[in-house]
Amino acid sequence: MNSPMIYELKKPSQIVPNKTYPALFVMHGMGSNEKNMLSLVDGLEDTFYIFSVRGHLSQPPGFAYFTIQGYGKPDRQVFDYGISQLTSFIDYATEQYPIDASQLYLLGFSQGAIVSMTLGLTLENRIKGIIALSGYIPGFVKEEYSLKPVDKLSLFISHGELDNILPYEWGLDSNEFFRQLGANVTFQSYKEGHTVSLKNQQDFTKWLLNDLEK
Repeated sequence: MNSPMIYELKKPSQIVPNKTYPALFVMHGMGSNEKNMLSLVDGLEDTFYIFSVRGHLSQPPGFAYFTIQGYGKPDRQVFDYGISQLTSFIDYATEQYPIDASQLYLLGFSQGAIVSMTLGLTLENRIKGIIALSGYIPGFVKEEYSLKPVDKLSLFISHGELDNILPYEWGLDSNEFFRQLGANVTFQSYKEGHTVSLKNQQDFTKWLLNDLEK
């Protein structure tokens, strides 16, 4: 079976036969690529199979998972296809590698956070946890998608208070939306713009390793 998407793989240096591992699927921002996210998860390959997934659309100087038609408004048809491709990739990785299907995590920044939260809303309780850095949930996802239960889903949502690309209020909205659906949400804000600070990285790494033990 061929992979539906291009990806970078990091895994434990010593693979134990017949053992399954938790998986972390990493999604980048618009115009970035699968390699740019690896520094955020450095060291986690000792615990996880890490799949850093390249967006299927060209978006110089890098790639994207969807296009936009306006501020905070993805192109619906392109967005739907991107979600379908990412879902297929998660299926592919789970089948092809020694992964514990009960321990699947998503991590995304900006556009990657947008698709990560959408996947969490559509894959029912297949996803154990999501780290959503500086993203939002599109209106048509909230209003028109067939949303699945998220009562067993844990999220770490963070947003920069000085974000001039995707407003801080959108992060607050994501937090509230998931809380109302019954998800277990940790929300963190930082005095920064549209970026991921070292403190943010340290906080979500600690959260991730703690959640894994639950």
